[in-house]
Amino acid sequence: MAAGSVSDDVPTPITAEATPTPEPEPEGFSLKAWKEDHTPVKGIYVTGPVAGSERMPGLIELLDKTELNAMVIDIKNDGGEITFKMPEDEQPAVMGNCVRYIRDIEALMAELKEHEIYTIARIVCFKDPMLAAARDDLALIDTDGKPITDSNNLAWVNPCSEEVWEYITDIALYCADLGFDEIQFDYVRFPVGNGTEKADYKVEVTEENKHDYICSFLTYAAERLHEKNVPLTADLFGTVIGNPTDVGKVGQDYAELASTVDALCPMIYPSHYGNGVFGLDVPDAKPYDTVKAALGLSAQELSSIEDDKRAVVRPWLQDFTATWVKGHISYGAEEVQSQIQGVYDAGYDEWILWNAKNNYSIVPEEEEEGPGTDEESATDEQTAGNEEEDAGNGTKEKE
Repeated sequence: MAAGSVSDDVPTPITAEATPTPEPEPEGFSLKAWKEDHTPVKGIYVTGPVAGSERMPGLIELLDKTELNAMVIDIKNDGGEITFKMPEDEQPAVMGNCVRYIRDIEALMAELKEHEIYTIARIVCFKDPMLAAARDDLALIDTDGKPITDSNNLAWVNPCSEEVWEYITDIALYCADLGFDEIQFDYVRFPVGNGTEKADYKVEVTEENKHDYICSFLTYAAERLHEKNVPLTADLFGTVIGNPTDVGKVGQDYAELASTVDALCPMIYPSHYGNGVFGLDVPDAKPYDTVKAALGLSAQELSSIEDDKRAVVRPWLQDFTATWVKGHISYGAEEVQSQIQGVYDAGYDEWILWNAKNNYSIVPEEEEEGPGTDEESATDEQTAGNEEEDAGNGTKEKE
């Protein structure tokens, strides 16, 4: 008789070895559970070069000593570069798109985890001159065959291309495997300006259906990341909130996105709003009022979505001086704290600070002034990322 077979006369006793307890199947990602369990994010943006430099220990110490608890780290930057070396068989490496700003990504991740820092991988999506150069069939061109570029002459790829979606999502999945707590997509929109009305998307694209392509891409990416129990968040123009004109231009439908991704990160920098918006002569000069008003619009627009199905709202706040805005004020610790208070008074509890040079105004209580937050050091190169282009009504490009 074969071992383990059942005799006609003597029943085989049931043993623990014979009937092992099956391992429970993974439950998968739950937005409700994540919203309940994760610590509200209070973060800063960090470029790839800074993350791989001697400045990084100082930024880690800043988080250790303040209320800050998260870093948004450039993984795929505005130039299309992957900021560390990926394995040679990964597509970005095959195309030569990796630049080793971060010399040891695994060691960096381990150090951040040791300091209990919440890690967010920033991935710039459809502005990607390196992918456009490596795969001209994925580049976004106009009807005359000329590339679609931004104001800095950086080329875009086609936001309607599923091959582009896969390329971006594969990078996001690699970051999830590295241990990033969250993936954040930036430039997840259609381009504006510079002859974009002549762009050839190879499919029918109108102002009425642009948001369908953006939401389809985000749904595709979110489903794959959720299999790894990692949330997906998206940056978007603050001016799309309650503004159908801007929605039609960039394809970012605020309410629809709130039911697609796990967190929305609207860029509600006071400098992004034109003079007179929210009834303010110069929104940039009224950081508290501008932030509170913008998030009040957010609450109104998302009020019809059930809480369990509604994304977290985590705004980007301004930690730089917008010298190109007429009537601007200098931004430092007081102006940053005013914005943060505006977030809280609007009923939200998460925020991220943007400074292109990674010089931040939040400092430990025992220090009187923050490093590098004066107007001269904080204003240069603010257009280096995080959507400083003109999206339409209300947003202002650096002049």
